[in-house]
Amino acid sequence: MKMWKRAGLWVGVLAMLAAVVGCGSSGGAGTPSGNQSGGSQASGQQVLVVAGYGGSFQNGLEKSVIPEFEQQFHCKVTYIAGASTATLAKLQAQKANPQIDVALLDDGPQAQAKELGLLAPLDPAVVTNLGSVYDIAKDPDNVGVGIGITATGIAYNTKVFQENHWPAPTSWKDLANPKFKGKLVLPSIVTTYGVHMLVMEARVNGGGESNIEPGFSAMKTIAPSSVTFDTTADVSNYFLQGTAVASVWGQGRVNTLKAQGFPIEFVFPKEGAVALLATGNVVKNAPHEKLAQEFVNFLLDPKNQSVIAQSVYMGPTNKSTTLDDKLSKMVIYGPSEINQLVKMDWKTINANRAAWTDRWNKEIETQH
Repeated sequence: MKMWKRAGLWVGVLAMLAAVVGCGSSGGAGTPSGNQSGGSQASGQQVLVVAGYGGSFQNGLEKSVIPEFEQQFHCKVTYIAGASTATLAKLQAQKANPQIDVALLDDGPQAQAKELGLLAPLDPAVVTNLGSVYDIAKDPDNVGVGIGITATGIAYNTKVFQENHWPAPTSWKDLANPKFKGKLVLPSIVTTYGVHMLVMEARVNGGGESNIEPGFSAMKTIAPSSVTFDTTADVSNYFLQGTAVASVWGQGRVNTLKAQGFPIEFVFPKEGAVALLATGNVVKNAPHEKLAQEFVNFLLDPKNQSVIAQSVYMGPTNKSTTLDDKLSKMVIYGPSEINQLVKMDWKTINANRAAWTDRWNKEIETQH
């Protein structure tokens, strides 16, 4: 396939995208920044340990959010960057002696952490912004809260589609079109995007979380068209190199690539795009639980919600957040857009995920 532009033109873009974070990731080593004592400094200041997304998310917080928090609460923050499943693994390993105060997790791993008893309820008396968040971001038991929202749908290279006179995809079923053979790069089930894809293929074919069989049947048709199954949740390189002309991906990641000038668009399938929440959580028996509660509340402040939107194109969950016209068009923004998103039944998914993963590895990824 002819490249969009010379590969050399994209060296800078590739470097930036390597550091861009969004939801949906499944792995990655944690990288701490800030004071790393994990408890308190010699000066007596408390050191809050936050484990969360790296890349642009981390950069945005460290530049515009954390310094203000440190000043206001007379503390220091240590930030440990890593994907959601890596953070979840840390929480499990440290359950008897938690070292992390705040965990920022995708909604799927967050549901697992809650079920495993790793998270503490939020205190509405401290997390006063809880009353201002959209319902989709709320947990019925106040165990964690959505601090940002994006959508999983279909991404496609507009230039390639135009050159081939292909109409833009409109449905999850379009992934099965034979014209895409050898032109898709799809997410593995180890990523949140992959789980979303499997469940949505089940839903649009008469099933769902409680009847996943139609999803596997559909994926057996789709899988041979995929060049590979991505396990990183970041298919930027595949698009830039011309390997992928379409994929299942997140709106925030698509818009990050689009902002660099690449001809890519995000599609909200007619059956619905899937809500993907980044959540803020206080770890159960955290060393600094009260300060952790304050930090989650701080992330929900409208000013800081705007920082998150600007950093990684994730929509705000606080109803009081105001975005400018340009940014508001690049994120999930406002009740009408939020209400159109499909929300996953993570309790059912997580109860079956190990079995689905085993079956996926045997029946789906072996076909590519």
